[in-house]
Amino acid sequence: MTLNGKPVLQGGANIYGHRIGILMIEGRFPRPPGAIGNSLSFNFPVLHHIVPGGTGEVVVRQVSRLSPSSKQLQQVMAPWIAGAKELERQGCRAITTSCGFAILFQEQLAAAVSVPVWSSSLLLAPFISSGLTRGKKLGIITAEASAITPSHFTAAGINPERCAVIGMEGCSEFAATTWNDQPFMDISKVEDEAVSVAQRLVSECDDLGAILLECSLLPPYAAAIQKATNLPVFDFTHLIKLMHDAMLREPFS
Repeated sequence: MTLNGKPVLQGGANIYGHRIGILMIEGRFPRPPGAIGNSLSFNFPVLHHIVPGGTGEVVVRQVSRLSPSSKQLQQVMAPWIAGAKELERQGCRAITTSCGFAILFQEQLAAAVSVPVWSSSLLLAPFISSGLTRGKKLGIITAEASAITPSHFTAAGINPERCAVIGMEGCSEFAATTWNDQPFMDISKVEDEAVSVAQRLVSECDDLGAILLECSLLPPYAAAIQKATNLPVFDFTHLIKLMHDAMLREPFS
């Protein structure tokens, strides 16, 4: 901005340089590069805000069983809404989360702040599906397939008939960190688990056109999954990079 014809800096926040705010699942398990909770996953600054009580157990498993109009769901969403308002107050120009299942909070989060909110990697699904050859399906790899309900598809604008969903159920190392908050990780084992799940998805659905990694903990293994399946692989990092690029356009030369 300018004051009396001279450029001046305007304050109001405590931290600067970021444009994207990320509402974080609460947990102390390791998050390697590629995971949304690791700042090295991006070549631009982001601002993380940990949501108190917002564990994967709550957001993935418990919320899926709650009625959209229930008092319990309102209580669960309250710290997420408060976090979104704080990220806006700290200067974020767009907000997302670190959990694809937060799609159930999309409408409420977007209504709570004046900056755009794209809460979930599942929002990429309609875009990806629209580009697939007729008859091809989008494979979605999620933390827990049994927790995805029709409400998740509806909130994300997904046609479930064009999707094949598989979860990380039965993957012991993934479960130990994601659900049990194990403070250490055998990253090669989790990669093997993720690749194995992707290969099983391909074998069970021979008309896949692309894969979307719903869970924000799976992008570290995207390259290995692509090598094993030879398919386009999308994930949460694409959503966040897209958001950032839209908020910071550079002139063409």
